[in-house]
Amino acid sequence: MSDQPASTSGGDALTIAQALIRCPSVTPEEGGALRYLQRLLAGAGFEAEIVRFHEEGTADVDNLLATIGSGTPHLVFAGHTDVVPPGDPARWRHPPFEAEIDGGMLYGRGAVDMKGAIACFAAAALSYLAENGPPPGAISLLITGDEEGVAINGTRKLLAWARERGLSFSHCVVGEPTNPEAIGDMIKIGRRGSLSGTLTITGKQGHAAYPHLAANPLRGLARVLDALHMPLDRGTAVFAPSNLEVTSIDTGNPAFNVIPATVTVRFNIRFNDLHTARSLEIRLDKAVAAALEGTGLRAAFAFEPNPAEAFHTEAHDFAALLSEAIAIETGRRPELSTTGGTSDARYIKDYCPVIEFGLVGQTMHQVDERVAVEDLATLTAIYRRLIETYFATVR
Repeated sequence: MSDQPASTSGGDALTIAQALIRCPSVTPEEGGALRYLQRLLAGAGFEAEIVRFHEEGTADVDNLLATIGSGTPHLVFAGHTDVVPPGDPARWRHPPFEAEIDGGMLYGRGAVDMKGAIACFAAAALSYLAENGPPPGAISLLITGDEEGVAINGTRKLLAWARERGLSFSHCVVGEPTNPEAIGDMIKIGRRGSLSGTLTITGKQGHAAYPHLAANPLRGLARVLDALHMPLDRGTAVFAPSNLEVTSIDTGNPAFNVIPATVTVRFNIRFNDLHTARSLEIRLDKAVAAALEGTGLRAAFAFEPNPAEAFHTEAHDFAALLSEAIAIETGRRPELSTTGGTSDARYIKDYCPVIEFGLVGQTMHQVDERVAVEDLATLTAIYRRLIETYFATVR
């Protein structure tokens, strides 16, 4: 049984979140989500433009930049309306794109990651403008459509596009679901980097009964795995230790009596600011070459494009403003953390100080992704208070 509200106004977070969830914006499809936001924000006086970016070999992606006011300080909210596929809809308690409410929970793909947070910021900004008029500076929403994909035609290009048009950002909040258990648990003040790659070990194919006529690449695998899993560091004051995880090993060989020619090892590294993606590539290449020395086997790495570099923000005053807003609205003092995966904050950090704070992330990417309706109201209140104090204190 669904307990849908009888009616809600067009500018509240719940209504906005429901409208966004009902747009099937699975990466890279826009699904109507950005155009809905464009209409909503333009109606409140924002200059809202949808920009499409293209790159050979990738899908075209629509993005939205909506701005009201001018000059500084310039507060930005960044996020993405694209979502991961819902999987089998029959496994969902409520259809993934119908935004039904049941038991005080709003169900739907993107409810947590991260259409809900976008709805909260939009609602907070609209509330601030309705009460105060244009800000003494500027407010922007920078919303992409490919964060869940290859992230090539989204935030990175939209930031460059905005800079070319003379926009300068002062501070940014990314609305990723940062809270482990409850609203107010955690603010992200940085992220570890991410580097993915495939290692191919090449030998010589042959008959299993005549190993002297072949070179089995699997004989070098144990040495290589030891080399790959060597400790990278012990962590830092603000980052956990870096770790490499092997995620797949494959020869593509269906036969019992054939020695394979190659074996591929796929892996991902989450690394702190003691490293760069390039320094890790060099380190791995040297370590694997040393491990295979004298075996007659060859190794070659292919690293995935667009790695994420580790970063840590120094925007302590900005984080303190958000922490105070959280404490007033929830009674909690958030932990400042660099845990978790990557986000588009890795691009924004090159333009302005950036921190991340959104909803509770327990159901993101899962079947029956959902958010408490009460959490939407709480997060909206936090963002609203942040906007108010930001323009009252930041110059």
